[in-house]
Amino acid sequence: MKLEIADLTQRFNATTVLDRLSLSTGEIQALVLVGPSGGGKSTLLRILAGLDVPVAGSVAFDGAALPRDEEALRRYRRTVGTVFQAYNLFPHLSALDNLLLPLVHVHGLSRQAALDRVREPLERFHLSSHAHKRPAELSGGQKQRIAILRALVVQPRRIFLDEPTSALDPEMTAEVLEMIGELKALGTQLVLVTHEMGFARRVADDVAFIGDGRVLAHGAAGFMFDHCPEPRVRGFFDRIVV
Repeated sequence: MKLEIADLTQRFNATTVLDRLSLSTGEIQALVLVGPSGGGKSTLLRILAGLDVPVAGSVAFDGAALPRDEEALRRYRRTVGTVFQAYNLFPHLSALDNLLLPLVHVHGLSRQAALDRVREPLERFHLSSHAHKRPAELSGGQKQRIAILRALVVQPRRIFLDEPTSALDPEMTAEVLEMIGELKALGTQLVLVTHEMGFARRVADDVAFIGDGRVLAHGAAGFMFDHCPEPRVRGFFDRIVV
């Protein structure tokens, strides 16, 4: 994917969350957004995923501008997957039915076609034995892996992940990060917000440091973590073991 963002601005009431943010990448597979809490990372991700509309500026993936009207945004959202830190699984449905629901009701597959679609991914990511459990019967790591799988089985152009491990303990975090790493190995395009800097370093092609609503630095992962001259970025990374 190639991403072009120009002068992106977002406000909520009187608060400016994104302040003429601009970013341009080459052809990459995985973009990781890092930076301090409240800097604008999640707001940017929601706009890129088509969930929010900015007050100004433009976004284009692979030369195609992100739409702004609701009908076109609904069509766009059907082509991507989004994963949040809170799982967003339906508690009254089994893990399997959480996977089938968007395939049947949003993408128009028959139940049998949807079952055929999810069978192999459930096996690949070692989740078949949990398919008939409801979310309350799953660990946090299992719930998040089901949420990621739900985004994957719609066969999206790319998957957006917003702090997918922030609510998990270290063991469960490792499960989820391993799955995301496998997604990249399979060729899935990823845009990820995370505070897991070691993982960011391993999975990212490009890293963008977001602070005060702007891109304070951007570049290849190795450059950003080892050689970025921006003092605020260096100070941030120096405080975190990567």
